[in-house]
Amino acid sequence: MTSQDSQTFKLLLGKLIKTPESFSPDDLRITLDLLFTPDVVQPVQIGSFLTALHVEHLERRPEYLAAAAEVVRARALKTAVQDAENDFVVDIVGTGGDGHNTYNVSTTAAVVAAGAGARVIKHGSPAWTSSSGSADLLQSLGCLFTAPTADTPMPIPRIPFTFILAAQYYPVLAALGPYRRALPHRTMFNAVGPLINPAFPKGMVLGVAERPLGLTFAQSLRVGGFQRALVVCGAEGLDEISCAGETHAWELIDGNITEKTLHPEQFGLEVHPLSAVSGGTPQENAETFKLLLTSGDKIPERLTPVLHFVLLNASALLVVAGIATDFKDGVQKALRSITSGAAWKALEQFREAGNAAVQRV
Repeated sequence: MTSQDSQTFKLLLGKLIKTPESFSPDDLRITLDLLFTPDVVQPVQIGSFLTALHVEHLERRPEYLAAAAEVVRARALKTAVQDAENDFVVDIVGTGGDGHNTYNVSTTAAVVAAGAGARVIKHGSPAWTSSSGSADLLQSLGCLFTAPTADTPMPIPRIPFTFILAAQYYPVLAALGPYRRALPHRTMFNAVGPLINPAFPKGMVLGVAERPLGLTFAQSLRVGGFQRALVVCGAEGLDEISCAGETHAWELIDGNITEKTLHPEQFGLEVHPLSAVSGGTPQENAETFKLLLTSGDKIPERLTPVLHFVLLNASALLVVAGIATDFKDGVQKALRSITSGAAWKALEQFREAGNAAVQRV
């Protein structure tokens, strides 16, 4: 730490506040590097910086999101993904904050897609705005997450489904937690979260809770090097593909972005109100997950809305992964993954790998 570093941060913070139109993505990169350097930034400056970014809506501009993701991802503890060069790794994640508190559909869809042949490395956290986050659900299902070290990249075995707990790979963000929680608004790091999977997937289904953010995130994924992606926003402000009606979508394929509208009918599925797919505690959601994936072709009729909700999102991930030719094909492959037990086996493989890794430590 030098006094020059502290002065540089102060000058750039002043630029952001006084002349935000001249604060560039490169300025953001420099500022974040200083923010993550110990003993450079005073606590009062952290709150000021995070608030200024929010007030100026920089998290809604793709070039700033991509710049922030680049800096944050460079400070992640490293992974060593087995056969990464030979697999089209995908992820499915939502930005959160939609307020609907639905069942853990992204996590379930990830496991189902893995059972259907996709290589899924999901990046997630405990609940931020809902009752049950992806990490909460998986822990309730007996899964353990092994923390990496700064010295040795964490090996990611070649199994269909893997989960990466964000907090274990980003200690720099964990250090900002108290400041973020003390603010009355979400920060840029909430928006950056879905873009910083340290396994560097090539494809993604990404849900946003606000329609104006759809194109922004699609452009950010393009800048971030994703080859194929689908950014979705349910018409109700849902950060998933909605089972209740229309979903706004932005499809990224080889650098080209196309806006479209999705509907359950395109998947060959019925419409269900969001109230029929509401979530509960992690333990309650885990019971639903297990019943859904272990009942074979005798899934209880009361779970039909949840089943269809999962099939919608798993199908989209299978299309992005190149496993399904279209959404109806994706639904059939996802349903087969569930009824055959392949999805449950994918979960068990991850659980067994996690337990074995913890025992080795």
